[in-house]
This record gives sequence, C-alpha cells and structure tokens, in this order.
Amino acid sequence: MTDPASAGTGARDPDALIARAGLRGDPNRDQHFLVDDRVLDRLPGYLPEGTDASHLLEVGAGTGALTDRLLAVADRVTAVERDPRLAAFLREEFAGEIDAGRLTVIEGDALDVDLPADATASVSNLPYGVSSEIAFRLLPTGTPLVLMFQREFAERMAAEPGTPEYGRLSVTAGHYADVAVVEPVPRGAFDPAPAVESAVVRAVPRDPDYAVPDDEFFLRFVTAAFTQRRKTMRNAIRNTAHISKLDDPKAVVAAADEALMGKRAGEVTPAEFAHLSRLAWEVGDPAERE
Repeated sequence: MTDPASAGTGARDPDALIARAGLRGDPNRDQHFLVDDRVLDRLPGYLPEGTDASHLLEVGAGTGALTDRLLAVADRVTAVERDPRLAAFLREEFAGEIDAGRLTVIEGDALDVDLPADATASVSNLPYGVSSEIAFRLLPTGTPLVLMFQREFAERMAAEPGTPEYGRLSVTAGHYADVAVVEPVPRGAFDPAPAVESAVVRAVPRDPDYAVPDDEFFLRFVTAAFTQRRKTMRNAIRNTAHISKLDDPKAVVAAADEALMGKRAGEVTPAEFAHLSRLAWEVGDPAERE
C-alpha cells in the first residue's frame, strides 16, 4: 500500500474552495464537505499498492477538495456531482485541468448517469443517503475502491461471521472484494458536521474462494436469510421463499446438513451460504431455472 501520509499533494485549500463556490453544504441534500486536509491527503494513499491510477472516479465531488488530491496522483479524473451549482463551480475552478483533458465533470445522480467503463479505481466521499446503492454499483466493476461511509455502515461491510455487525452487507460486499476499515473519521472533519461518525473503507477486488450457481440468486438468497436473522436457517429458508423465489424451500431444508440448518444467519460463513445457494439451486426450484 502507498504511504497514506505522503500521497496527497493537492494545493487547493478546502475552506477556500467553499468560499470561492459561495455555497454551504446542505445536510438536507446530503452535502457534508470533507475539509480536513490531513484526511484528504491520506485518501488516495489508501489505494492498494500497484493500483493503476491512470483514471480515477470520484462520486460526490462537492467543491473539489478531493478532486484536487486525485488530480495530483492520477492521469485523469472523472468527477460526478449531482448538484448543478457545484458542477458549474467545478467546471470553473478546474477549467485548466478540463481543457488539458485531465478532468471530466459529469453532472447528475451517480445512480442514473453512465459511469466511465475505463475507470481504474474510485476514491470518493459518498453521499451517505445513497452510499449503499452507489457502493453496489461500484463493487461489481472489479476495481479498487476507497470510499467514505457512515462508520456503522463501514463496520458492517467489513464484519466477520459471529460478530454483532455481521449481516447481509458483510456477505454481499465480501462477495466482490476484501473489505477493510482503514481509518475512522470524526464529525469535525466535515463542513457542516454530520450527525454520525464516518470511516474510510478500502475494497480490494477478488474472486471469492467459493462457487455460486448464479450471482443474483446467491445475493437474493443471502438477503432472504438475513431478513429473519433471529430464526434458525431451517425456519429462515422456509419462511422467505417469497424473497428467495424458491418454489420448494422444504426440499432445501431436507437436503441440507442438520447442524447448518440449526445455525442462525449471523453464524453462517460466506462459504456456507454459497454451499446452501448451490443446494437451493439444485433442489429448491428457483425462479431463474424456470
């Protein structure tokens, strides 16, 4: 991993950027600008060592403090910003970089716009209200990610089986990448300060060490099980066929290992979920096989 303490060389002051933009962050619009220089400077350095930084994607560029740091380490940056006023400011503030072909500003919602297919990694301070949806748009791309989340969400993403934080999010994020919380970030690092603590997550893409019959079915099967996390897997599978879209959940329970059926979802490892999804695919008559 690159040394986070020495990665950032951006020259633009975050408070000065806010002043030049003439816009304050609006919590009602999920706008909390990261203004701590030390955190901003460290973020690009959390990319895994050897990451191709030729084209970095930033979602939620705001007034451009992180954009500036990314331009210091990347050949090209694509910045997505849904607020038209902020997008206009970015185009003005970074006119030189845009003219040089080093920065592209995409105005629009990151859940709706076409993201660049050739982006090699993403470093972003995500809008928390849609951070889950954006993360699961980025994770399947197979590129390294350094993303800012609410701390509770970040810890659930990286949680291990058997811990209170472990759940659907842990399994589904881990299906695409090795996920780790690399830095907690206090409220005071933002302007305006959010109501929650934050944390930086690094996701290093990998192929899982288990096989699943179908990605969409596997993720839906996991989601179904965690809707009844206090029930045993035996009851969870039986009770959630409307979510998992299994026509014969009882056949899955009958074919599965008795000890595994006695566990609760929070105790089931990703590999065990994969095993159960293969079994469900074979004997449970899922919708995809019709």
